Amino acid sequence: MKRLSYILAFAGLVIALALVAWFGLDNIVAALGRIGWLDFALIVGWQIVMFVVLGLAWGVIMPARESHRPWVPIWGRMVRDASGNCLPFSQVGGFVFGTRVLTLHGVKWHTATASIVVDVTAEFLAQIVFAGIGLGVLLARAPDSALAVPVEIGLGLAVLGCFGFFWLQKGAAPIFSTLGRRIAGQWFEDARERVEVLQAELRLIYGHTGRLLLGLTLHLIGWFCTAFAGWLTYRALGVRLDFDDAIAIEALLSAAAALAFMVPINAGVQEAGYAGLGALFGIPPDVSIAVSLVRRGRDIAVGVPILLIWQLVELRRLKDAKAPGAHQ
Repeated sequence: MKRLSYILAFAGLVIALALVAWFGLDNIVAALGRIGWLDFALIVGWQIVMFVVLGLAWGVIMPARESHRPWVPIWGRMVRDASGNCLPFSQVGGFVFGTRVLTLHGVKWHTATASIVVDVTAEFLAQIVFAGIGLGVLLARAPDSALAVPVEIGLGLAVLGCFGFFWLQKGAAPIFSTLGRRIAGQWFEDARERVEVLQAELRLIYGHTGRLLLGLTLHLIGWFCTAFAGWLTYRALGVRLDFDDAIAIEALLSAAAALAFMVPINAGVQEAGYAGLGALFGIPPDVSIAVSLVRRGRDIAVGVPILLIWQLVELRRLKDAKAPGAHQ
C-alpha cells in the first residue's frame, strides 16, 4: 500500500506540473499575484471557523458525558485535518491522531474510536447530499455537460457504499466482532472485551437519532463553508463567481477527491478538478489552478503550526511521564 501511495503521489505530481506547464507558469503566478496578505489571512481565518463547525459536528454525536467540553473535539479535528493535509503518506494517520488527541484529554478510548467512525460516516452522508446539490447546479447551468452522467453514477455508487458501511457498523455486529477479536488479539490479551466495549459504544451513539441528525446537519453546513472558502478565494483572485457556482465546483471536486482517496493529498486531482470544473463556468484554467495552490498554501499555513503545537503537548506529556515520582 505504501508503494502504491508513492506511485500515485508521483503520478499526481507529474499531472500537476504538466497542468502548470500547459496553462503557463507565468499566467498562474500572475493570478497568484492578485491576492494580498489580508485576503490570504481571511482565507486562513475562515479555515479556523470551519474547524469549529466540524469539531462541533464530531462532538455532538458523542454521548452526553463528553459533550460538556466542545473544545476537545474541535482540537481533535484540527489535528486530524492537519495530519491529513501535511503528512501525505499517512492516509489513515489523521483519524488515528485525532483519536489520540481525544484520549489525551480524558475521552475514553472506546468513545473516541466509536465516535470517529460514526463522524466519518455522517460526514460522508453530508458530502453525498452536498454533491447532489452541486450536480443540480451543474445541470441547471449546463444541462448538456458531459460530466452529468459520470457524476450521477458516482453518486449512486457512493450512496450504496455509504449504506453498506452503515450496515456493517449496525447490522453486521457478529462479523465485526469476530474480525475485531482476531485482529486485536494479536496485541491485547483482553481483545474480546475491548471489541465488545467498542460495539456497545457504537450502539449507544447510534441510539441517539437527534444527535446524529444534528451532527449530519453540522457537517452539511461544513461543506457549504468549504464552498464559501472557494468562493472567497476566487473573489480574492478577481473572479466574480456566483456562490451557487462555487457550490457546484466544490461539491463536484469533493466527489472527485473521494473517488481518488488513494492519491495522497489529492495530488494532481485537485488541480485538474479545479481547472476542468472552473472551465464549465467560464473561469480560465490558470486562475483555477491558482485557487488550488492558494488552498494548498492555506492548508500548510494552518496545518504546520497545529502539528507543532500538538507535538509540543505530546513531548511535555512524555517528559512528565518520565519525571521522578510520576508513577507513584
